[in-house]
Amino acid sequence: MARDWVEVKVACALDPGELLGMLDDPAVTGAWEDEGVVRLYWPADRWSAERLDALTALLRRMEPGPANDRISCATVPDRDWNEEWARSVKPIRIGRRIVIRPSWEAVTVRPGEIEVVLDPKQAFGTGHHATTRLLLEWLEGLIHGGERILDVGTGSGILAMAALKLGAASALAVDCDPVAVECAKDYAKVNGFGDELDLRVATLRDLPEPDVRDVTLILANLDRRTLVEAAPLLAPYLERGARLLLSGLLIEDRAEIAAAFEAVGGAVQESREAEGWLALHVIRPESCEGG
Repeated sequence: MARDWVEVKVACALDPGELLGMLDDPAVTGAWEDEGVVRLYWPADRWSAERLDALTALLRRMEPGPANDRISCATVPDRDWNEEWARSVKPIRIGRRIVIRPSWEAVTVRPGEIEVVLDPKQAFGTGHHATTRLLLEWLEGLIHGGERILDVGTGSGILAMAALKLGAASALAVDCDPVAVECAKDYAKVNGFGDELDLRVATLRDLPEPDVRDVTLILANLDRRTLVEAAPLLAPYLERGARLLLSGLLIEDRAEIAAAFEAVGGAVQESREAEGWLALHVIRPESCEGG
């Protein structure tokens, strides 16, 4: 029997896959972007005012300013949402060498390029959003071969997988969301990774010292509050000479994040911006001259 759906249109710069991950709502069936509008779909009998409130609050948090006038809702008849969603997801090239594509879209990989196959699901990080792109582009210049990566809040695992394909020796990728980790494990299998990519349901506090002692580069595409809270936990890595690449930040978050990491012995060596978002490269001050 056909069922009605609620189509919610959100005018925003967020990536559909990342928006799904941040919503963390098992009732939402799919999402795709079309000319700056993300379309989300709920079964009509699962839609509620509470879900609209949650979406509005999330939008205000990620893109400050009025949110109500950027969200519209309508009831629509049953359709093949998966087919429409699949048609909307296209391959993208990031930086000089990185190609991200869904499994149903073949691309010609040029000499020197790397390819990551990623079908967006309910896991954060598809490569389309500026916060992810900033770190992917940065990795092209920072990975020289042999690095040991810790990817905190890995979501889809895209950053860890790209780092490995660029030449890192190993990656430990953790997330507190078991759904995200299961999705990431599926992606890792599709992309041919083995023991060099260790995906775990865990937080920074859960990681045994022997497993992270040799980490040389930490990737953290998180939100402002989580990064501030994580600064003391990341301090021991800085002391051992590891570099931190932080993203998921708005430009106005720079001073607060810089202060949080300066308080634990770090220093912002470089920052990059795109579409109102910010990424930071944090090191120990002693290594500024050599960095």
